[in-house]
Amino acid sequence: MIRTLIKSMQDRLYGYTIEDMYEKKSIINMSLFVKNYQLPSKEGIYDFLKEISVVLFPELEGYAECITPEFKLRHSLADLLYPIKDRLNAPFEEIVDKFFNGLPGVKEQLTADAEFIFEKDPASTSTDEVVMTYPGFYAILVYRISHLLDSLDVPLIPRIMTEYAHSKTGIDIHPKANIESPFFIDHGTGIVIGETAIVGKKVQLYQGVTIGALSVKKQLSNTKRHPTIEENVIIYSGGTILGGETVIGHDSVIGGNVWLTESVPPNSIVYHQHVMKIKPKNS
Repeated sequence: MIRTLIKSMQDRLYGYTIEDMYEKKSIINMSLFVKNYQLPSKEGIYDFLKEISVVLFPELEGYAECITPEFKLRHSLADLLYPIKDRLNAPFEEIVDKFFNGLPGVKEQLTADAEFIFEKDPASTSTDEVVMTYPGFYAILVYRISHLLDSLDVPLIPRIMTEYAHSKTGIDIHPKANIESPFFIDHGTGIVIGETAIVGKKVQLYQGVTIGALSVKKQLSNTKRHPTIEENVIIYSGGTILGGETVIGHDSVIGGNVWLTESVPPNSIVYHQHVMKIKPKNS
């Protein structure tokens, strides 16, 4: 009876039997149906991301016993890569090795990021607080893991990771962006960093900052569309920097709500000037 029940469940999809789908091709495109099973599991990617994050920073879960052994993590990554093995530029086993060989460098970068956030934010009390509570740090962590995979020419998975972080933090960082360490995001909600952006060391971003493209035409997809932000730049909340040829020179400060589509020389202060009037209500 149990076998019959399982067979019945396996044979039915969206209320139709397998025979129905062959007889009535209009019900579902079989090629698309099969293709869905040639992709990695999104839940599997989320689980792997959580486990690898805790390996890098056990304090994320508060205790070391939750750390997944490396051989299991290697197996998990191989499982994610196998369905897209034909899209890879190297054997998936080789990519797994290169990813884990690159993790110590990612840990070093993230440690510097956490220390820089603690140094610059007067509200932070420790690097543990930064790692465990700051959405900006979590978005950077996911970006650096996904960027490592992207540097190995892994398709799809890096973007799924950063969009997961986007959904959790409101911070949208494309995995192909080049962001040096240390890097500081404070508050973070609404930040967008585009695919071809280049961000130097010790850059500080506040909520609502966009490092984006001046044009979103599809034919520009293989060009540098996003700005370059040099070292020691601060961009305050609501700042919008657009264009692949736009360069913000080192040691500059970009004030709140500034809209820039042209380059700024080093050691500049850019601010938005507006007129604000305050008067009594009874006038």
